[in-house]
Amino acid sequence: FADIRKWVISQIEETHTRSRAVHRDTIAVRREGVAQVALVGAPNAGKSSLLHALSHVQIKIGDYAFTTLRPVAALTRIGGVLVQLVEIPGLIEGAGEDRGGGRALLGVLRGADAIVYCQDARAPFIALQAVRTEVANAGICLPSLLAATKMDEANEGDLAALQASVPEMPVVGVSIIDDESLAMFKEAVWKLTGLIRVYLRHDKQVDEEPMALQPGATVADVAMNIHKEMGTSFRNARIWGPSARFDGQQVGRDHLVQDGDIVEIVI
Repeated sequence: FADIRKWVISQIEETHTRSRAVHRDTIAVRREGVAQVALVGAPNAGKSSLLHALSHVQIKIGDYAFTTLRPVAALTRIGGVLVQLVEIPGLIEGAGEDRGGGRALLGVLRGADAIVYCQDARAPFIALQAVRTEVANAGICLPSLLAATKMDEANEGDLAALQASVPEMPVVGVSIIDDESLAMFKEAVWKLTGLIRVYLRHDKQVDEEPMALQPGATVADVAMNIHKEMGTSFRNARIWGPSARFDGQQVGRDHLVQDGDIVEIVI
């Protein structure tokens, strides 16, 4: 009987252990910055090199497929605002059926605010088309652009061919050794987030780091972001920038601010 009792206890403990086991098909990426943008593409599309060039995070980079095996997140500064870029390892056909761990990767992608599809400008478009099909089949529909990578090894004809292949989204040519193209790419990413940057002015000085706001934000929203009480008590504001008719225009709390505005709250 002692042996039977020992066996029963062991079976109960094993059952409890199995019941506590959780089979996960998700990967958690902690959000940082004002927006999260996913870098997506076929294996060896230049995602890791682009992420490293924009953030200087240490990543294993290789000229072969599947160098990156898990999502890698890093922050990049765009016009004074930190945006989180998340490199999604190369998606392959059948990702939605969890081929190559695709289900978890698509889960990370679903939580992003926008998508940058990365495509080697010299490579056949069919590889990226397979990735886009997997994303669409997963029901993921986010603001997107196409980064034509490795443009230092391609030509304008390659870029034009990609633009013709995806007329429904912006295409930006980028090379990690060309600072100008990297700057243009970052601004394209910022536009993709849909956010606007507003700089605060006080004592005749303008803050270097702006606040990020949703489109349609007003001067009252700017004041509320500074301090809740200020949002209800301030008198008016002065504006410089795109939304002002002239520099230092005095405006009320309902004035709509635009990307690049400078705002001085008058208490």
